[in-house]
Amino acid sequence: MSDAVRLSVENGVARLILAEPETRNAFTEAVATDLAAHLATLEERTEVRCLVVEGEGTAFSAGGDVAHMRDRLESDTPVDETVRALARRTRDTIARLHALPVPTVAAVDGPAVGAGANLALACDLQLASDRASIGFVFRQVGLTVDMGTSYLLPRVVGSNVAKELVYTGEVVEAERAAELGLFNHVYPADEFEAALAETVDRIASGPTVALGHAKRLLEAGLGKSFAAAQRDEATTQGIVYGTEDHAEGVTAFLEDRSPAFEGR
Repeated sequence: MSDAVRLSVENGVARLILAEPETRNAFTEAVATDLAAHLATLEERTEVRCLVVEGEGTAFSAGGDVAHMRDRLESDTPVDETVRALARRTRDTIARLHALPVPTVAAVDGPAVGAGANLALACDLQLASDRASIGFVFRQVGLTVDMGTSYLLPRVVGSNVAKELVYTGEVVEAERAAELGLFNHVYPADEFEAALAETVDRIASGPTVALGHAKRLLEAGLGKSFAAAQRDEATTQGIVYGTEDHAEGVTAFLEDRSPAFEGR
């Protein structure tokens, strides 16, 4: 791996920091490769209870590596081979993030566009500062949507709004993005880090196993009947009933105190 993405874990909170501010954290090959490798590592780290994805510098991520696009156009590599390699790399990275079995938070303190917008939407929550923005700007370089846009975006904003955002390439400022559901919350820039920490700490101190199952159930429930969703919930609840956190939650309730969940 390079140093394009840094990983740290402290008190159950993992942080993935896109660390190429000179490219405004564009989704370069190095960034995609490092993200995939770190996410594979996080899948095995049982002490992780929440993941935060953020960008270093003034942008969350400026999206695709346009300079590399130019190089590909000038190369002799067949188009289908280039597209397959690019799609495989970006698809696998976003898929790993979306499927990570712990809650994930995108900390958007600047623009998140193109691939960067999808990176943010692939997280479970999107917390933003008032200097953030988000846009699905693939049309600007003559490309169609990718990296899961067609799945993620309509589920957040609905089909009509998704089409408008994609067709126009509009970069949406923070407050309107929140109105559309693209950001969960928007905070003043000077309060952003404190607000982010408060939310992340609350998530990370929760019953991690139960929240991981809730994440899966909420995602799967979108494509199921009501009866099928209830059956899945009942099956999963049978698993969670056996966790130490459930026992602690019941005991804490009966003792009229806050639970001290351990994530197991």
